Amino acid sequence: MQALVLEQLHQPLLLKEVTVPVLQENEVLIQLKAAALNRRDFWIQQGQYAAIRLPAILGSDGAGIVADIGVTVDAAWRDKEVVINPGLHWGKNPKAQSREFRVLGMPDSGTFAQYVKVPVTHLVPKPAHLTWQQAAALPLAGLTAYRSLFTRAELQPYEKILVTGVGGGVALQCMQFAVATGADVYVTSGSDDKLQQAIEMGAKGGANYKQADWVASLKSQAGAFDVIIDSAAGDSVAKLTELAAEGGRIVFYGGTNGVINGIVPGRIFWKQLSILGSTMGTEGEFNTMVEFVEKHKLAPVVSKIFAFAEVNEALQYMQEAAQFGKIVLEIE
Repeated sequence: MQALVLEQLHQPLLLKEVTVPVLQENEVLIQLKAAALNRRDFWIQQGQYAAIRLPAILGSDGAGIVADIGVTVDAAWRDKEVVINPGLHWGKNPKAQSREFRVLGMPDSGTFAQYVKVPVTHLVPKPAHLTWQQAAALPLAGLTAYRSLFTRAELQPYEKILVTGVGGGVALQCMQFAVATGADVYVTSGSDDKLQQAIEMGAKGGANYKQADWVASLKSQAGAFDVIIDSAAGDSVAKLTELAAEGGRIVFYGGTNGVINGIVPGRIFWKQLSILGSTMGTEGEFNTMVEFVEKHKLAPVVSKIFAFAEVNEALQYMQEAAQFGKIVLEIE
């Protein structure tokens, strides 16, 4: 089979012939139709990720058809159209992942290939209303967004929520899920065009964080926020605590801007704020997330589709941060 292989750090991925994976107990072989990029793939390529093992077939997100099944797998799975849950070995504690937890795409071979093997427990039937590209864009971003919103923040339909950095895959899924729930959703972005696109998709308003008055603008639009979902961290967190309502919850699923500085402790304890972390989610949350998408007929936003062999161009496009939504590879 053909796969995109990272052999050295800071080098392009190479299109190579590799051996088709051999199935073990409870595993299935997926013929991939599409795969989506994540920041994780870029960080691994740049050597900015823990415990990197090379060579590696990257890619966490994917959707395709069950091509072969292990001897212990129900034959009914054969030829099913499926979405893959890329989070392996979460463990028994729903509050946090186990030490064995890992994400498909390193060290386990990932979805940047014609075939990938996964445990049958990590498959969910593809929602019929999604294209292959949309289905491939759903797993990692959808799961991260779902756990952040509903498990960690416990978002309620009557609440106001701020989602920062709209345009990224997780942020857009958060926005879509929150809108579908009935909450009043506001967003931030460094692009006025992205803000307008978000409003057209159901956001009540937003602010450009590159403008000096972005905090004042959000206060004038919404007052304060019951829930804030953020992936940037850094110095802006102090401003997020200012925007939070009494009893508010601030959830972080990333830290692009680095270490958090400048927080006024009194603002946290006097407002009774909850500062929460979240990443990926359990198998149960993944299944419930896909059901939610199917119920509300939601579709992940796909920013741009690249051919399989154009993966390095796709990674460059991601680095430029021009996308509004997910970047997807079509797999022949």
